[in-house]
Amino acid sequence: MDKPRIFSTPFGDVYPIYVQKAERKGRTAEEVDTVITWLTGYDESGLREQIGKETNVETFFAEAPQIHPNAYKITGKVCGVQVETITDPVMQNVRRLDKLFCPI
Repeated sequence: MDKPRIFSTPFGDVYPIYVQKAERKGRTAEEVDTVITWLTGYDESGLREQIGKETNVETFFAEAPQIHPNAYKITGKVCGVQVETITDPVMQNVRRLDKLFCPI
């Protein structure tokens, strides 16, 4: 089975979309960084490094220092899919990050 296209998308291409979404809602890029570093365990320099070397989304999550131990508490629907029922760990983390940006 083919992997979802988002897996091969450079995280550096997805990141500005999160920033734009947050800014439309009156938030800042710094707040986006806070959310991403909370979920993934990257520090600021690690996040910048991943963006700069055009790491794809699958690798971004695979190389994450530590997915936050409370990430499993992120529940609800994203694009009609219940986050907690997703079985692929990469896709689940993609959707968790999407879900964290829904209220921003």
